[in-house]
Amino acid sequence: YVLGPRPRFVLDRVEPGGVREVSYRVRSDLRGRYPLGPLQLQLSDPFGMCELTRSFSAYDTLVVVPRTEPLPPLRLAGEASGYGDGRQRSLALAGEDDIIPRGYRHGDDLRRVHWRSTARHGELMVRREEQPQRAGCTVLLDTRRIAYQGGGPGSAFEWAVSGAASALVHMLERGFAVRLLTDEGSAAPGGDTDGFPGSVHESAESAGLIMDALAVVGHSDGGGLSRAHDVLRGGDEGLLVAFFGDLDEEQTAVAARMRQRSRGAVAFVLDSGDWTRDGRTAAPAAGSERLRLLREAGWTALPVPPGAELARLWQQAGQEGPGVRSSAAGTTTGFSGGRS
Repeated sequence: YVLGPRPRFVLDRVEPGGVREVSYRVRSDLRGRYPLGPLQLQLSDPFGMCELTRSFSAYDTLVVVPRTEPLPPLRLAGEASGYGDGRQRSLALAGEDDIIPRGYRHGDDLRRVHWRSTARHGELMVRREEQPQRAGCTVLLDTRRIAYQGGGPGSAFEWAVSGAASALVHMLERGFAVRLLTDEGSAAPGGDTDGFPGSVHESAESAGLIMDALAVVGHSDGGGLSRAHDVLRGGDEGLLVAFFGDLDEEQTAVAARMRQRSRGAVAFVLDSGDWTRDGRTAAPAAGSERLRLLREAGWTALPVPPGAELARLWQQAGQEGPGVRSSAAGTTTGFSGGRS
């Protein structure tokens, strides 16, 4: 019933072999996966003396993805290392000895056959095309149940989900290879701890997979961010954009350590107490303290007030930058002003 009342149609006097076409529109303000159908027919004679009911088993599925907000283009910090503008960087191939062949696939150009490797492996091998290396971006979504209060389309959690979707779409449009990471340590697409697509074609497919995942993402029962931290410390993660709920002192320290393996890190922190009616009971001093700790660790950390526009916060992050130099890494991070 989230999609509205069940549609009912009365078709009067359908002649033998006749065709009638009916349609209805569904709409939902709540993301999710909803079944449509199955169709049920009730047939009766003009006098109402006989009635037959027929039900079909086939049904369709409607996926309502989160709302996305267009974000302004900004030049990201670390551009000199290839993480700023998202342009593709080709791997240099020094010569014939550096070419790694692969097995022949139907449709490959026969002019790319590598005969030396073919003789060595006993099967047709072709030279692999130059592979573009793409800048990576991880969007971290905090889904912990204890980190959010309230529910519904206007809740803090739904804002975080919509914000993560907007950031993912924006970075994909800029040419980044992106992945979605949750506090439970699961990455999408891929379902493993890597999750980064390897080509532009894979990125187009991953966009749909990520949005499908965000359409049904719910609260986790976990109490911490340690699993996500374990995934992020496995290597150089490029740019990190995080959407955090309530953070206590311990989880703020864990989030601060996530910054160490990233070229740039931006955090949007939601105080769910401000998003509920009892927001007067929130502790502004505690919120300011956790933001200060994140900024000292090198994050560009911004508080998210109720009903805030992500585009405006995104622009603010680009203007402010990290504001604090990281004492651990000795580098600055965040956004830098400019146009891409």
